[in-house]
Amino acid sequence: MSDSKARAADAPEGKNPNPLTIPVNVSIELKEVVLAQPEMEEILGAARRIAVGACYCRTENGNCDRPKEVCLTLDADADRKIAEDAWQEIEAQDALQLLEATHRAGLVHLAFRNQAEEITAVCSCCSCCCEALGPLTKHTYKDGVVSSSHIATHNEETCVDCGLCIERCHFDAFTREDNGILFDPNQCFGCGLCVSTCPVGAIGFHTRS
Repeated sequence: MSDSKARAADAPEGKNPNPLTIPVNVSIELKEVVLAQPEMEEILGAARRIAVGACYCRTENGNCDRPKEVCLTLDADADRKIAEDAWQEIEAQDALQLLEATHRAGLVHLAFRNQAEEITAVCSCCSCCCEALGPLTKHTYKDGVVSSSHIATHNEETCVDCGLCIERCHFDAFTREDNGILFDPNQCFGCGLCVSTCPVGAIGFHTRS
């Protein structure tokens, strides 16, 4: 369990996550959270201080050209990043606008919590560079190490099979079949990228039951 906590705590700081073997019948303490847009205003508004800096993963790995100056740290972590690394302080409204821009750019908002269950950082992640999101999208243990509060729904009757949801989804929740677009809710992690993209409103968004 200590390795899991260290991996989650290190990710926003730009350290490589440690491999973790998950034994059978051992519960996992969730430390990474996929955040949907409706949650962001509350989280940022409650923060005492917010700092913004460069995404370590995209800077180091360079597998895409998505925005880099988008990583946010909160409160004590923000104090430390501003003092040590010359990150810039940012107001909550500006931080929210930044996250809206990264959402439009197709990035997933991944939050990291400390041992006290407080959210200390919010990263705008891509699956091609991110050392946390990348492995989660490629393996079947996602639900054991990451949580989300929302889930999408798909209306096959109104869907026009444009395929934009397939392009936007990092989790392969949408696939193209012979008879149209197929949605697998078990693969959905509630980031909302598909919801804001669908041109006909065929994708809904709900709180998980």
